[in-house]
Amino acid sequence: MSGRLLISLMLGFALVFGAVLWYFQNYAYYYALPAPDAVQTSASQPMKGEVDLRLTRLRDAMPEAITVSGFQGIDADTSPLKFKACFTFGRSIPMMTETYVIYEDPTPLKAPVWFDCFDSAKLTQDLEAGTALAFLGQADIQYGVDRVIAVYDDGRAYAWNQINACGEAVYAGEKLPANCPQPPER
Repeated sequence: MSGRLLISLMLGFALVFGAVLWYFQNYAYYYALPAPDAVQTSASQPMKGEVDLRLTRLRDAMPEAITVSGFQGIDADTSPLKFKACFTFGRSIPMMTETYVIYEDPTPLKAPVWFDCFDSAKLTQDLEAGTALAFLGQADIQYGVDRVIAVYDDGRAYAWNQINACGEAVYAGEKLPANCPQPPER
């Protein structure tokens, strides 16, 4: 076998492998989520393929179901961090700051390029500039992962899941902070 043929085969394999890897990272595991039900009574985890949008109240630290419109969402079973959503929420930011828990250090994670309603770079910039404000949707939607909802004055809103301090410690193999519950058994 000549060297050119061997190199051509290796390059061909690398190109095919790269294309397949890119596809699996950006398309294969994601699925679209239906709009959440207007009435959500259970505080438990929603069923696979369903979404539960809540905001945590200041007065009792309990998550409260919210009604949204224009919902677009994606998720994947491979990681809780793949959840992303875009929607409209009809409450003003001043009213929300008096009612719901503000989320410290929100960090929107990048969405696949085809989910174009969720621009993590623009959202991060707007959160830093104060033109959008992030609220705690629900703490520990899965152990170590919080649901965060960012809202603009015009009613646009975005949701994503973000690792919290307990999750960071567990995934890094470090000692848990004092206020963290023990992680579930694997």
